[in-house]
Amino acid sequence: MSDIVKVIKPKRSFFNIDLREIWAYRELLYFLAWKQIKIRYKQTALGAAWAILQPLLTMVIFSIIFGKLLGVASDGVPYPIFAYSGLIIWTYFSVSLTQASTSLVSNSNLVSKVYFPRLLLPMSACLAGLLDYAIASIVLVGLMFYFNVFCTAWVIILPVLVLMSMLLASGIGFWLSAVSVKYRDVQYAIPFFVQILLYATPIIYPVSIISGKYSWLLNLNPLTGIVTVHRAILLGNPVLDWTSLGISAIFTALIFLWGLVYFKNYEREFADVI
Repeated sequence: MSDIVKVIKPKRSFFNIDLREIWAYRELLYFLAWKQIKIRYKQTALGAAWAILQPLLTMVIFSIIFGKLLGVASDGVPYPIFAYSGLIIWTYFSVSLTQASTSLVSNSNLVSKVYFPRLLLPMSACLAGLLDYAIASIVLVGLMFYFNVFCTAWVIILPVLVLMSMLLASGIGFWLSAVSVKYRDVQYAIPFFVQILLYATPIIYPVSIISGKYSWLLNLNPLTGIVTVHRAILLGNPVLDWTSLGISAIFTALIFLWGLVYFKNYEREFADVI
């Protein structure tokens, strides 16, 4: 019986996205995500507790500086839970983006020796971050009971908001990971970019603090609608900013598709350059 040889050739189409291949390698995606989780907490004294400590300690610092000293408004709710309700989804986004952006370089040996859809590496980083979001949400539930704040019935759409954050982090991560293969200094610029994005997102301040003719500038940030609606649902605000969320959804979809197309069209060069 003759041997069967499978020949893998790059596609010529600009939109060469093979979703069936991604689905065929779904078990590898789960394995890579679990590998990310184990590496993140390997040989750490606190383990998964870091998923709680990172947003919790940041919330404490923000509450002291912005809540107490600077008196930043918090839409009528206690500042600690105001900040934390935005920080948990921001932390998920920022950590996922950072891990996804460096996923190809940090797995260079795997990329250069074994064939698999390279797209799985940044995707697995974003998938692994969901565990941190779930763990951090435990503290949020405790804060809600402590401050006597309860979520609205719209809590059922929280998975949609988390999915939007995942797609946004993935889209930017696809592009940055592809660029960082050729330009290694990109990984040094990522923390600076994330830091700027933090202050451009209504985490430490409400959207209402910027009014007038410049208020539309906040909606240029896709995270604005996600964070605003995420916070409103958790803090019991019955009025949701659907316009801002709709703008965020459009920007998120465009960024995800753009990052996906860019990544796939440069994927064939990764093994040679990395």
